[in-house]
Amino acid sequence: MKKYILHIVFFICGITFAQNPIEVAIDTTNIRIGEQIEYKISVKKAENVLFPKLVLDSLNKVEVVEELKIDTTQTKFIKKYLLTSFDSGQYVIPQQEVLINNKKFRTDSLLINVATVKVDTTKQNLYELKAIKNQPIIFDDYKNYLWIALGVLALILGLILYFVFRKKKEAIAPEDLIPPYEFAMQRLDQLDQKHLWESGKIKEYYVELTDIIRTYIERELKIPALESTTDELMETIKDFKKIKTLDLPKETIKKLEKLLQEADLVKFAKFKPVKEDIEGHRLDTENIINDLKPKPLVEDEVVE
Repeated sequence: MKKYILHIVFFICGITFAQNPIEVAIDTTNIRIGEQIEYKISVKKAENVLFPKLVLDSLNKVEVVEELKIDTTQTKFIKKYLLTSFDSGQYVIPQQEVLINNKKFRTDSLLINVATVKVDTTKQNLYELKAIKNQPIIFDDYKNYLWIALGVLALILGLILYFVFRKKKEAIAPEDLIPPYEFAMQRLDQLDQKHLWESGKIKEYYVELTDIIRTYIERELKIPALESTTDELMETIKDFKKIKTLDLPKETIKKLEKLLQEADLVKFAKFKPVKEDIEGHRLDTENIINDLKPKPLVEDEVVE
């Protein structure tokens, strides 16, 4: 009876492991300070795959040196990261979240050891310390400082000339003369006239669509949206909402997050939405911009 129970347990575990489409590996678990580790996430080929922005150890002792491009084999997508650390000790690289066909999967956590570089004093001769000899001061001792001082003065003069004369001549960008809302509506109309997604250029369509809404957020709400990832942007907006710097409906925030996440799937995971989804994203973009548009101030009526 026990034998049958064990067979059943192993069978269930085998099914569970087989259903996990993610593998994680590192080329070594032991490095010295400053050396690099290759951290690799392998995912079985799927229609939509979104790799994570690494969340490293809680002590911030492990750093990402470089994030490499995705490699593709006949059966897998492989994402590699180069990591390093400049503090000795043991650090856990926590589980990472990968989005596969709109489902979340987690990698295993990994432990790495970072050791200091030892100096072998038995092979290095040690000498007695010698007293510092005073040398007479000559002009050559200060010659380099003179050139540095002249360079600093030249730099200051150049900056003064730039801000006093050049800044006055800088032309204002045409889009800066148009209010953010009107500029966003103009760009949406121009995007419609290009017929990008109708001609098969779906990725280019979503790149421009998200650029329109991100540019509007950056200009109207004064939030750095163009250079932020979707997660970073939404975290900033939610933080502003918590401290009541922004007065936005929760439904608008959820709609914006969903729009940007689905656009990321199109741009980075080669997801191909159907016509109804594309038209819905276009309508959602305009509605979100309308929701984010500052409401005109209404003067209080004077009660006589």
